[in-house]
Amino acid sequence: MFHPSNLSPGIGIALMLGLGALMFVVAFAVRTMVRNTHDFVIADRRIGFGFGVGSVIAVWTWSMAVMMSSAQAFSFGTSGLLWFVVPNGLAVMVMVPFALRLRRQMPAGYTIVEFIRQRFQNKPATTVMLVAMLLGLLAEIFINLFGVVLVMGVVFGLDPTAVLILTLLTVTVYSYFGGLWTSAITATFNTLLITVPAAIVVLFVLQKVGGPELVFQKVDEAGANTLDAFDGSAAAAFGISLALGLLASTMADQTFWQKAWALKPASMGRTFVWAGLWFYPIPIVLGLLGLVGLGFGVTPEDLGDAGAGGIGPYVISHLGLPVILIALYVLIILNACYSSIDGAFSALSSVVAVDILKQAKPDIAPKSLFRYTKTSILVAGVIGGIVVSSGIDYVELVTTVFFLKAALIIPLGLAIFWKRMTSTAFVASLVLAIAVGYPVRQYVGELAGIITLEGISLVAAVGISLLSRQTFDYGSLRRGDALAGDVITEAPVAEPDPVR
Repeated sequence: MFHPSNLSPGIGIALMLGLGALMFVVAFAVRTMVRNTHDFVIADRRIGFGFGVGSVIAVWTWSMAVMMSSAQAFSFGTSGLLWFVVPNGLAVMVMVPFALRLRRQMPAGYTIVEFIRQRFQNKPATTVMLVAMLLGLLAEIFINLFGVVLVMGVVFGLDPTAVLILTLLTVTVYSYFGGLWTSAITATFNTLLITVPAAIVVLFVLQKVGGPELVFQKVDEAGANTLDAFDGSAAAAFGISLALGLLASTMADQTFWQKAWALKPASMGRTFVWAGLWFYPIPIVLGLLGLVGLGFGVTPEDLGDAGAGGIGPYVISHLGLPVILIALYVLIILNACYSSIDGAFSALSSVVAVDILKQAKPDIAPKSLFRYTKTSILVAGVIGGIVVSSGIDYVELVTTVFFLKAALIIPLGLAIFWKRMTSTAFVASLVLAIAVGYPVRQYVGELAGIITLEGISLVAAVGISLLSRQTFDYGSLRRGDALAGDVITEAPVAEPDPVR
């Protein structure tokens, strides 16, 4: 049933360049909206509900969502798909109480690092958070660059280095022009170009292999528990740690906090709720490709160096589908990866402007600040290209990043909601949790590792804080604007409305 489509590499290059050209046209059109660094990193806090929902979905629908759903379904059956899909949408919706509270506390904020700096007034705590954010954003860039390389290699046989260079040139150029405005507008286009085409492609795949009933019959025959959606093996192998890591990836990810401070306050809560709900059909639909591969006998040897992450592209390119459908699937992956890289670039630029440049030189000239902020996008792109070209394993990279991010959940949540949380507790809980939890993960297992990590994080954060009598006045967060000297005009920020 599965035979190579032998598509011309030229088709792949044309798809990459064509999508990039469309995004560049959008970026060029909105460049007049970006007058200074404030506009570049926060879009003058004027992103509305429509662009807000589209941009949140797009940065969350990265290569992991469109290819890891297939990979986990292929590896574990329906339980793998369940454990991957359910926490993903919830992680976006869980942002609502954190975003609403912090926006009320700190209406003129820009970054989560800035919050930690003002919350604790402690250099080690600020440095730890800054490093965590930079590494997290770079990891998002790595993962999505790897996604592009993977799909273009499996489907078209394109050279990884050529794909890397072309992707970086494409995304960095259009990201460079418009910052968050470009990210929000292009992301909304990308969301529309992912959802409907994904459903169309997978419907044709199901029809090609004999219908959904036959697929599930074949999946059932492929293993003892492949149709048991609640089989514990997927939860122990990746599900629980991924769920916690996903929560941390929204709550402790600057791409989401940048949106929280850039959205119009009245619509912020429902923006995250709708984005989480709208996200669900995407990984569910594309995850079915993994079940097709599992049921119809694709082996790890067939996937080669791509590993389980390559199952979706493999099924699409080896099933004998019309070229137009293969191209449509590739565009779905490219859309997801481009928009996520673009969102990470935009978030990274806000951290560089507010937490590095303005801290190193508070009186930096607005033009210099703007220029260096935009240059950070180019630097991040080069670093991403170097890491991805090293040949690191895609699935292992994803699971490791999310495991480490899970260490941020408890200390950051307490910093936002608990006035007794101290800087010493914040740093100790992060460092101790990773120092003990990661070795346990490596030598004992994923489930034992995540339980250890969260247990140590909770005990350290609460225990050390209770030893101190310090309390924090959240009202102090309302003072000042990190880029006040760079803003030409800015409307006052209203209080956010409750979720409706």
